[in-house]
Amino acid sequence: KTMKKAIITLLLTMTTIVGAAQERRVENKPYIDLRPLHFGIVVGFNAQDIELENVGPQTFIREDGSQMTRTIVCDASKWNPGISVGVLADMRLSDYLNLRVTPTMHFGSKYLTFRDLDNVDDNGKAHTETQEMKNTYISFPIDLKFSSKRHNNYRPYLLAGISPMLNLTSKEQDLVQLKRFDTMIEIGVGCDLYLPFFKLIPELKFCYSLSNALDKNHVSQIKDDNLKAMASSVSAGHAKMIVLSFYFE
Repeated sequence: KTMKKAIITLLLTMTTIVGAAQERRVENKPYIDLRPLHFGIVVGFNAQDIELENVGPQTFIREDGSQMTRTIVCDASKWNPGISVGVLADMRLSDYLNLRVTPTMHFGSKYLTFRDLDNVDDNGKAHTETQEMKNTYISFPIDLKFSSKRHNNYRPYLLAGISPMLNLTSKEQDLVQLKRFDTMIEIGVGCDLYLPFFKLIPELKFCYSLSNALDKNHVSQIKDDNLKAMASSVSAGHAKMIVLSFYFE
């Protein structure tokens, strides 16, 4: 709910900005965008998720040599808000194009729910197991920022880029473990707000993993057969993240 309210607030703010920008006003810091290189800081919120591919029915061999089939499905049960902090380096390439590098730390978590469809109670409800996967990422986004022409003290923009990610999560996860390294593609929208003493930039971006983020070697380290069946029920996973940021330049 916190992330949803923040996104709605950002969209309403940008709508108000567009309406208010029709009249010409005195420009704050009129030459700030002419600098070839400048720096800043960023704080914000993130919501992490993961898109999983389920294996379907699995066949296991019991100790007596007989076969057993189990169907377990897993999905990310909810989004959970986290915190993001980082720094910004911005290089001016032209009047409407900038190259940005924003090393950032993202603190958050993912919630996974496993449902054993072959193990149901008297009411037909499948047995479930849950896992809270706490994640701390260090990201190194390299983005191109495509800005519109400045009008008064507002300047909307679009961005797109790629973000290598270092996952600092412990290797002692119960069921699903993510790889140490990942790469995400980013797209987003934001608006430069020119204030009297600095520039404030609210931004909303979406990040999606380009490769399989699951650590498949982790399954072989699980000793409990029941937990191993759940961990092996997913074959691939692509991490996703929504980031609402506020830059101060």
